[in-house]
Amino acid sequence: MSVDTDTVKRVAHLARIKVTDDAAERMTGELNAILGFVEQLDEVNIDGIEPMTSVVEQTMKKRVDGVTDGGYAADVVANAPMTEDNFFMVPKVVE
Repeated sequence: MSVDTDTVKRVAHLARIKVTDDAAERMTGELNAILGFVEQLDEVNIDGIEPMTSVVEQTMKKRVDGVTDGGYAADVVANAPMTEDNFFMVPKVVE
């Protein structure tokens, strides 16, 4: 895949980035180099390779799923103008 100056200007316009003609010319070469590298990666055979989360196989650290805090409902609603049974009360806006 090859990128030309018009494509760079169009992408810049879509991204709302102001690009001068000189910068667009320079970016054309840079983007073509990046896309060339990506095309090289497509040549690598990855059949039978499982996706990994890291380059080093490791077990993910997990924590116990338990309640560690709570019981502060009365403190949470203490400054509210209206409460009932530790719930905020708001005026009715839709009939």
